[in-house]
This record gives sequence, structure tokens and C-alpha cells, in this order.
Amino acid sequence: MTKIIDSKIPEGPIAEKWTNYKAHQKLVNPANKRRLDIIVVGTGLAGASAAASLGEMGFRVFNFCIQDSPRRAHSIAAQGGINAAKNYQNDGDSIYRLFYDTVKGGDYRAREANVYRLAEVSNNIIDQCVAQGVPFAREYGGTLANRSFGGAQVSRTFYAKGQTGQQLLLGAYSALSRQVGAGTVKLYTRYEMEDIVIVDGRARGIIAKNLVTGKLERFAAHAVVIATGGYGNTYFLSTNAMACNCTAAMACYRKGAWFANPAYVQIHPTCIPVHGDKQSKLTLMSESLRNDGRIWVPKKLEDAKALQAGTKKGSDIPEEDRDYYLERRYPAFGNLVPRDVASRAAKERCDHGFGVNNTGLAVFLDFSESIERLGIDVVRQRYGNLFDMYEEITDVNPGELAKEINGVKYYNPMMIYPAIHYTMGGIWVDYELQTSIKGLFAIGECNFSDHGANRLGASALMQGLADGYFVLPYTIQNYLADQITVPRFSTDLPEFAEAEKAVQAKIDHLMNIKGKKSVDSIHKELGRIMWEYVGMGRTAEGLKTGLAKLKEVRKEFETELFIPGSKEGLNVELDKAIRLNDFITMGELIAYDALNRNESCGGHFREEYQTEEGEAKRDDENFFYVACWEYQGSDDKAPVLYKEPLVYEAIKVQTRNYKS
Repeated sequence: MTKIIDSKIPEGPIAEKWTNYKAHQKLVNPANKRRLDIIVVGTGLAGASAAASLGEMGFRVFNFCIQDSPRRAHSIAAQGGINAAKNYQNDGDSIYRLFYDTVKGGDYRAREANVYRLAEVSNNIIDQCVAQGVPFAREYGGTLANRSFGGAQVSRTFYAKGQTGQQLLLGAYSALSRQVGAGTVKLYTRYEMEDIVIVDGRARGIIAKNLVTGKLERFAAHAVVIATGGYGNTYFLSTNAMACNCTAAMACYRKGAWFANPAYVQIHPTCIPVHGDKQSKLTLMSESLRNDGRIWVPKKLEDAKALQAGTKKGSDIPEEDRDYYLERRYPAFGNLVPRDVASRAAKERCDHGFGVNNTGLAVFLDFSESIERLGIDVVRQRYGNLFDMYEEITDVNPGELAKEINGVKYYNPMMIYPAIHYTMGGIWVDYELQTSIKGLFAIGECNFSDHGANRLGASALMQGLADGYFVLPYTIQNYLADQITVPRFSTDLPEFAEAEKAVQAKIDHLMNIKGKKSVDSIHKELGRIMWEYVGMGRTAEGLKTGLAKLKEVRKEFETELFIPGSKEGLNVELDKAIRLNDFITMGELIAYDALNRNESCGGHFREEYQTEEGEAKRDDENFFYVACWEYQGSDDKAPVLYKEPLVYEAIKVQTRNYKS
């Protein structure tokens, strides 16, 4: 179906677009800002920074989070660092190189203008966070330290040990708390957005569930900003916190907001492997570990079988019998190839029988060389909390000397395997971060705009803070400038009543199914189907089978779901059931998009489309576009696809090369 999609990309050279936009945008004067209300849903890095910034500017902001404190947002789990093109190392970095690496890392499927703006404002983020007191690591001379991350040949990642996300979130939280204290932001904790309210074609409010009382409440505003993260928990087992969900995003989708590129799901290569069928989530080991850790499997199949049987340990395999396969296959980037490349390479080795734990689904991440070169104290200074976390979970200390063979010291390695992590797809937004619904904006991970088909490490924190601190405060004014004559809305409008009634009817329906299966048991089944048929390796046949099985899961959900307790008061199982309903819809959407995209790119790997060497094989002639999916009024109907053509002005589109 043909539809003209206006992404509102400014005219002019790529390096001047954002400057030109800011020079000609509409503004709202300080007195008028006080007359305008904005709802911000989410208090992670994107949501907290946006709410704080908008409150500081003088808007009246209503900020919602499902946790009991904004400090518990999942941004806290981002460990490794945040990218910026400061070039303190004097190693050749620049705004253009950060822009280029991000577009290339995303396999040339991101919107070029948005990515350049992200690189352009990245330096401002570091200045802002330093001013807030974020304790970034520093060099001896006092300048901020940097380390390398996947997909780059320069050191541009700023970090605070292995807890960067936590420290950045505390900075954003302090800025938010200042505005709460000043009265410009009203914070609602333990509230979950269940629906968006549309009045005369514009987003004018939300229906939110008080997670403590169970009551539905109405909130009105002149604009709504969604900052609720990604949809990785569709797969049940992921590195996401268990409460992470896509309910707000799906509410927007069902009300007409296009959902873009849902098939682009990131598999992170350094996760602690699954160790049983009772797990509820997976634990990520930061990508920063790939700076000093080397990834390997045995060269000999008999060694791999011995490791799987438990008759050998990793430290028993001498150096000459180790296959550092990333260094072998990608000599220019080695262990710092992008996440999708590293993940597929690990899967390829394990599929050929070289996996190193009892399931055969793990590879080693080894620090022996770096400990010998730097000393254990330096290594622990960089990654100590990650080493401690690994030991607590596995009872293996990766910094402990295991044995010495022919004068070579071997330390306990970590075992890692790819897992569902970040989602590059999300709600479609234009250059202004506005969705296809007027007055509805999406920022951070829940939009699609900056990462293409694969996100480079340390770019999630960068995007979240860029959107909240330095992009949305400009672009939302362009929308609100002609809304200053619109009076504040009453939640007694029929649109609010209808939306609340629809949410209540959905809750009543779920409570009345009265089946025999728990929410988690159905969600696990959904996750198994998603991982097997819509996971790391996808085929047309598998995706069709997956879609059929997803329909069966929906039927099972509709007939077998059991929710204990009542809809009144605190009911965690009811909240999980509402989210699961949305995960099922999200799972189908991922499968539809993956089936339509007859190519491999980034995190979307169709096994029919690969090179002789097993690399992703793009089809730029037929799939050089953003896939925008539109809801058709029912979860049972297939969505309709619209295409936003990608236009590259500054970068030549070519096959990714990390070998030379």
C-alpha cells in the first residue's frame, strides 16, 4: 500500500540540518509554557531527562513510572558506558566518525539525519553529566577516561566502572527531583499507562492504572511523551528486568501509531548462559569486558566434548589449542566486532559442536592475557563489580589463577552466550520525535530512529539522554507553539470515558477467563516459540510456523488463563496478564516484519540470505526502507505495511567489513 510518509528531515547538508532546524523552529515563551501540560510516561534515562528538562523550561509536567522510585528504572542496568565524540584520546575520533560507525553498525538501516544529530549532541551529554556530578572514570591527568566498544576502532566510551547506567540515572534523577521539589513536575510512582486518549486526532491524555489500589485514573495534557523502553521481554528470557514491558507502546500502536522495524531485535553476545528451565530472566555481562577479555572455544572437537561432559575445565586447554575465533575471522576489529556479528559467530561455533558447557551453548570469555599484562588489581578496578556478579551467580571467580601450563598462567574464564537484549525497532517517529499521531512523542528505546538493524554498545544511554536533554525540548515546542490558546482539558470528555471503559472491559475479560494456567507458564511458552522461530536465525518456513504457533498461544491465553485474586487492590498477576496480552501481539508483529524482510541485516538474520562466509546479506535494492506497520482494528488481523524510503546523502551504502 502506498502512503507518503513525511519524516520532516530538514533541508541542507547533514552537518547543518539540526542547526538549521533549531534556527527556524517555533518557540513557546516562558509565560505561555506555564499554560501547557505535558505527560511523560517513563522515568528511565530518556523519561527522567525529558521530564526534568521540560519542567526546568517551565512546562507543567506529569511524570509516570511503574516502579516505586525513578531510580529503579531499567536504565540502571546498563553497565558498560556511554559514547561521545570528545576525542580526548586524540586517536582519530570525530562527530562524523561516531555518526559513521553508528550507521555502519546498524547495517545501513537507520535514518541518517537522526543519527548525525545524535552524534552531534553526544558531547553535550558528557558536559551535562559531569556538571551533575556523575563520577566518570578519569585518567591520571584528570581528563575523563575512555574505553573501546564493539564496532569502533577508537576509544569513545565514557564509563563509571561497570555501573555507568546507574550513575547516569542518579544524575537524571537528581535533575528530576529538583523539578519535583520546584513544583513543575508531578511524579506518579506505581502507575502504569494502559491507553492513550485521542481527542480530535491529537494525543490529549492517558488512562493509567494505579498499581497499588487497582483503580483506573484519567490524566489530560496538551502532549504525551512515551519513554517506556523496549519489547525484549516478549521472549520471556532476556536481559531486561522482569517488569519491562511494551504495554504503553502497544496502546499507542492500537490507537494508530505506526510501529517501525519490529524485526530488529538485538542479541547480546555476552550473557551468562541459561542454566535450567526455572529461570525468569538472564544476566548480562557488560560488553565492556570485550576490551580486555578474549573470546574462544577449543580447536579440537574432543576438547569441547570433554568440557561439555565436565571432565575438563577451560583452564585445562593450553593456548595452542584455543580458537580465538573473532580474532581469526575479523582481524581488524577482533573481539570488538558489533554485537550481531559476535553473537552469530558464537552461535556458529556452538552449532558445530564447539560449545563449552553442559548444554553446548556457551563460549569462553577469558582474561588471562590482560591479567598478566595489566595485573589483577587494574582489571578489577575496571570490571570488579562485574566479576563479583559473575561469581555470585556461577560460583566461579574469573580473576582467580586456575593453573600454570608450560610457564603460562591460566585464570578461570567466564562462560557467555548470546541472549535477547535491546530492541532497535519501536514506535515510528519523525525527525521531531513525533509519532504518526499528532501530539504523541516517543523517545529512547521505545522509538525506532537511531540504531538501524543493530545497536552499537554504549549507544543506548547516549540516545536516551540525547532525546530527553537536547532534542525533545526543542522539537516539542515546535508542536506546542500553536497550542497555547487551547485550554486545559477536562478528563470528563467522552473520549476519556470511552478509553477508560475499554480498559476496564479488557481487565474484566481477563479476570473472567478463569482457566487453569498461570501467566508465567503461558509467557514461557510464548518465549520458547519466539526464540526457536523468531530468534537468532530465521527462515520463511520457521516464521510461518511461528506465526501459527503464536495464534495458538493467543487462543490458549484467551481460554486457559488463570489470575488469582481480584481486580481491586494490588494484583501483580493481573498486571502481568495485561502485559502478556500485549507481548503476544508484539510477538506476531515481530514475526510479520521478519517474514516480510527477505534479507539479512544486523539483528535480523534470515538464513536464506547469507554470504558464503555466513555473514548477513542485505538487499538494498528492495529493502532500503523503514517498515512501518499499521494496526487494523483487531489483534486477530494482520497489520498493513507502509514504507519510509531511506535517503542517504553523506554515507555510501556498502557491505559491512570488520575484517580489514
